[in-house]
Order: sequence, then structure tokens, then C-alpha cells
Amino acid sequence: MTTMTTASMTSGPSETWAPPAWFAEDLRERYGLTCPPRWGTPRNPAFPSLGPKLWKVMALLGAPPMPWQKYVSDVALEIDPATGLFVHREVGLSVSRQQGKTELTLAAQVHRALAWKRQNIVYAAQDRNMARQRLEDEFWEKVAASPLHKRARIRKSNGSEAILWPATRSRMGITANTEKAGHGPPLDLGFIDEAFAHGDDRLEQAFSPAMLTRAMGQLWWASAGGTEKSLWLNKKRAKGRAVIEALMAELAEDPATVRPRTAYFEWFAPDTMARDDPATWYATLPALGFTVTEDTIRAELDKMDAAEFDRAYLNRTRKSTPPDDPNVPKGEWAGLADTASRPAAVELALAVDVSQDRKHTSIGVAIRRPDGSVHLELVDRRAGTAWAVPAVARLAKLWRPLVVAVSGSGTPAGSLVDALVTAGITAPKKNKRGDLVPHRGHLVVVRGGDMTEACGQLADALRQGTVRHIEQAPLTAAVNGARTRRVGDAWVLDRTASLVDVAPLVAVTEARWALLAKGPAVLDDYDIADSFG
Repeated sequence: MTTMTTASMTSGPSETWAPPAWFAEDLRERYGLTCPPRWGTPRNPAFPSLGPKLWKVMALLGAPPMPWQKYVSDVALEIDPATGLFVHREVGLSVSRQQGKTELTLAAQVHRALAWKRQNIVYAAQDRNMARQRLEDEFWEKVAASPLHKRARIRKSNGSEAILWPATRSRMGITANTEKAGHGPPLDLGFIDEAFAHGDDRLEQAFSPAMLTRAMGQLWWASAGGTEKSLWLNKKRAKGRAVIEALMAELAEDPATVRPRTAYFEWFAPDTMARDDPATWYATLPALGFTVTEDTIRAELDKMDAAEFDRAYLNRTRKSTPPDDPNVPKGEWAGLADTASRPAAVELALAVDVSQDRKHTSIGVAIRRPDGSVHLELVDRRAGTAWAVPAVARLAKLWRPLVVAVSGSGTPAGSLVDALVTAGITAPKKNKRGDLVPHRGHLVVVRGGDMTEACGQLADALRQGTVRHIEQAPLTAAVNGARTRRVGDAWVLDRTASLVDVAPLVAVTEARWALLAKGPAVLDDYDIADSFG
């Protein structure tokens, strides 16, 4: 073996959930959609849909539907043949910027205004001024430039702005983001756009009662990713994900299961997907290759703050920047990335560590490079602990590390020590003189004093530039979110106080220490002696 291969690493049980393979295949066959959402309500072929009629409206408005818009509208406008009503009372759409959300939003409103009489349609954006600007500068401009312009007229008077459809006596209006929004006549279709800007559920609480008496009432909301302050959006996304995950599990048991009244669609890139990789974009941006190009996204990446790019184009929640821990030189970490680093595995050490809540286990490796620096890599990170010992045993047999390190008693990983020994990762034995005789792949239990040395040595190595890594998201997140605690006049990484799972960083820290502090004894006492055997 000459190179490391990174295995599956997760950001959390929900963010890394993936739909069954049949879901993507169905979307490709039905709509030609090659960028399926990570969470999406599947089309129920037993239900007719008004989606194709909405597609015709989009074409008349000058924006023929893209595959993803066909899919979303086809599901959102499914009709229950038993009742003649919409299957879904709520439609949630979480998709990145510049993907055609505005065109779909407008078409859904126009379709509703033309399909039924006396429809009251209300649209809300970040605030009333933004809603008015969207109504006049985007919605009306598109209607006025289309064959539908003869059937509509605009009213711009302050307080009663609307696009009116005299033939059906339907109205497309706007509202403010207040508790009084939606008060008045019954509401047939409510749109909450740019949901990331809404800090609470006041709009939903205002819209929902106004729709109670409308049999075909629907509430739509749409948004790209928000921030930690986007409480309503984050709640809706979490609920939508749970709805889809539960639905997919139920469909696996019973394809005829009753569908929920909420339709949900979310395109999203987990942190494990690199923001600068076009493959990430093609898996996250459903308009890429249609109305958006790679060059456009590359230009956005070059000019935008990384966290804002993640929010706008990868649909990630932007999180506040954590305060720095003075003991962790995270500022040096980015400059030590070397994605081409693949040193020959001649001298290496493995280490395994468990998160504080025991939900994830990480295996790290440290390899001495020809230039004298040490390559650090997260080999694997998965949920739970049961998989870890068998994985370490397989890696030890395959890679023949100098040593395998694990934290001792009093730490989450301490529970793995006996299982590692049983699996064949044994500690050095004493000879007749009472001296420990190390052997290749022997177990090193990292004690408290060892860990303070390991942490201090890694911090020095980062500042001195003698470490290299391949820019792995969970490991970088651990560096950025790490917190420390004092041990006498020294310090160690603190699993409890850290802002993220710091086990990936603990693992590579212990692996580096074990490689440099314990590895030479293996080479001196075992490998060299063996060569004269």
C-alpha cells in the first residue's frame, strides 16, 4: 500500500441521509432530472396532477420549465381523485439562489389566478418593500411581456398593490411580514418567499387561519439556506427532512402508504462535499447546465465569502464564526493543506477516538513524509462505535502501522482498549530482563500526560509548518471548533467544550504523537533486528 484512501465520513445523521436509488431513477425517467433533491416528495402516479398546465403557463411567461421545476410543480399540484382536492396543503421548497425559483413562484400564482374564479393570492418576501419590488419589477414585467398581458392589469397604489385578472376576478397581492398579514378575505394561495429572512412563524400563523375555509388552499414557502437566526426556516427544513425520511421508509414497506399533506423539496450539499468541486455543484444546483454555467458559479466562488457562498449556492445554514481558542493555531491550518499529499506508507501510526456523546468514532493516521513533515489524515468517521475495532484490526493487518494509539481510561475511547487487545492489537510484552519489547502494530494507550505532550507538539508543528493535510471537512471543522482545558500549566483538547465533534482532531493528534514518540522504538528494536534474522 502506497497511498491513503479516505472512506465515508459524515456530518450528522440527517445531513448525510440519502434517498433510495429508485427515487433518482424515477425523476430521470419522468422529467429528465439528473440533479435530484436530497430530500424530495416522490411523484405518486396514482394521482393526476395539474403540473403540466402550470408548465404551459411558464412557457407563456417566457420561461419554459426546467426538469426540476416540472418535478416540483407536478408533485405540488397532485389531485386526490377521491376528493378532487390538492393532496398537499403545504409545499416547502429549499433550493439555492439563481435556480429559477422566481419563475416557478410566479407561474404558480398566475396558474391559480387563471384556473379558478375569485382567487385571493398573497405573496410575502423579506418585507413589504421587497414584496412590492418583486411584484412590480419582476412579476408584472414578465406578465406584461407575455401573451397573457391582455388578460391582466396592475394596480400600483400604495397599500393595495396587485396584479388583477378581470376575467376570473382573481387577485395577486402582497403583504408585510407582520402578525396582521393575510387578515381580510379568505386566502386561496399564500407564498412566503425568502423564508431565511423570517425570524419567527408570524406569517404562517397569519396565513393559515385565512385558508381554513378554502378547500383548495395551499401555503407555499421557498428559500435558499439561512443562518442560525433563521429560526422559522430551520424549523421547516428540519420538519421537511423528517417527513421525507419517514415517507421513504414507509414506502419501502408499503408502496401504497398514505402520503403526508406536506410536499417538501430540498437540494443540499453536506459539508463533506467540497465547495470548489464542480461535481458538488452538479449535485446541488438543478439549474446548472440550463440557465446557470460552471463559469458563473466559479466567479461567485471567487468573489464571495466562503460561508456566504455555502449558504447561497450549496444551501447550507450559515453559522456564526466561533471565537478562537488561543491554544489551537487554526489560522495556520488552511495554509498547510496539500491535496496531493499521498506519502508512501512506510512509517505510519493509526489512532482511534470516540466523540463525547459516543455517536461517532474517528480513525486517524499520521505518516512521515520524505520531506520530514507529517501527513495527517482522517481515514474514516462513522456513526456509533461497533464498527471501529474491526476496522482498526483490518487496517492494521493491511497497512502494518508502527503503532496503534487509543486514549486510556477516563475518556470515551477508553472502552475500546480491551476489544482492541482481543482483536489482536496487543501491547508490548516484557522480556526476561523486564524490558518492554515493542512489535510492529502494537497498542499504545495514551495517558493523560501523553495527551498534553501530543497536543502541545501538534500546536508547535502547526506553527512551524511541519504538518500537511488534504483538507477534509470533518477534520477542518474539528480544528475550527476545538476548545481546550487546562491541565496544570499545559492543556489538552476538550471533547465536552468543543463546538463540534473534535474526535477527528484527537485521533490525528494521537497518531502523530505515537508515530514520533513510540514509532522509533519499533524500528530500532524490531525492524532492524529482524533484518539480520
